Amino acid sequence: MITDLDQIFSVSAQGMKRSMIRELLKLSQKPGIISFGGGFPAPDSFPIEEIKEITNEILTEEGAQALQYGATEGDNDLRELMVKRYQEQGIKVDMENLVILTSSQQGLDLVPKIFINPGDKIICGLPSYLGGLSAFSNYGAKLVGVELDEKGMSAEKLEAALEAMKQKGEKPKFIYVIPDFQNPAGITMPKDRRLEILALAKKYDVLILEDSPYRELRFTGTPQPMLYDLDSSGHVMTLGTFSKIFAPSFRIGWILAHPDIIDKIVKAKQATDLCTSPLVQKIAFRYINKGYFDVNLKKIIESYRVKREVMLNSLKEFMPAGVTWTEPEGGLFLFVTLPEYIDAEELFKVAIEQNVAFVPGTAFYCDGGGKNTMRINFSYITQEQTKEGIKRLGNAIKLMIK
Repeated sequence: MITDLDQIFSVSAQGMKRSMIRELLKLSQKPGIISFGGGFPAPDSFPIEEIKEITNEILTEEGAQALQYGATEGDNDLRELMVKRYQEQGIKVDMENLVILTSSQQGLDLVPKIFINPGDKIICGLPSYLGGLSAFSNYGAKLVGVELDEKGMSAEKLEAALEAMKQKGEKPKFIYVIPDFQNPAGITMPKDRRLEILALAKKYDVLILEDSPYRELRFTGTPQPMLYDLDSSGHVMTLGTFSKIFAPSFRIGWILAHPDIIDKIVKAKQATDLCTSPLVQKIAFRYINKGYFDVNLKKIIESYRVKREVMLNSLKEFMPAGVTWTEPEGGLFLFVTLPEYIDAEELFKVAIEQNVAFVPGTAFYCDGGGKNTMRINFSYITQEQTKEGIKRLGNAIKLMIK
């Protein structure tokens, strides 16, 4: 065994960090813990019987093909079906704009893979999804944070950041946004803000990476148009996934983009996994085509809507004065802001003693901010656990209030 691996690891490998969320979740595995930490769908949302039925059909009717390698671009039946569903929503998408991925997380890896050289800049929200921040950093990107307001990424502060870079002769490779039920903040960007962000991207000739894993999980309010749909110039790339609305273990995602970008994504994907599992793609195609997907999605939305209400009501009942939170119109998360003097990482240790866990907000801030914030998930655990867990969390916070 080589004794000094640090001398031969790549610069990017040496800079890699384990996910704070994954590491914290290890601490929350002890018996009796109620965890708001993960971003997991509810286990009772999984269509197990339908998957059994469809899998048996596929193995009986086209087993050899399903178990063989497939095209890097994805299963044509699934791609055509997804293109059709987008077109039925009035969105201009063709087969040349869509590639199936092995989860949208793969897209968060492939996009910087084709665009980022070490030292290149990416603009992201403060806060923003940790999985995206980690993927970008692994390719040597420098992350520039832009604060969110009640409408999402601030257009005013985004323009200030873009203009400051321009004055230095710099330009970010892309702007990373999660416009629907943002992870972790739970904020939805309204149409007017989306148009402002898109206008700035065109003005400064910068791409936008629109991460959209929760869009279908809307409980209240009015659906907002995708940035991809509002764009007519090829500035927007959009990531989607079945992980939150079908089965996370299938690891099926996709990307929408200009054909020239899609071509590079396909080449990069070929060097990564050759192809996404043909078997799970065929299962997904039949599941949607039989109408099972739309029926189950309605059940998931209603279940999560009730769970969100239970969490919001519990927060009102058990949180001490000075604690605030977002009220998302959909998705899986809401964001809690504590009094400024409370460090959420220190609170986490106290909370574990109270048998409750969450994710400290610093995990989502590329600038090290958010020390008095936390993300909590409402989709995974039961309504009863939610109420008890929020009660425990409120007690932990009270122990730290001065």
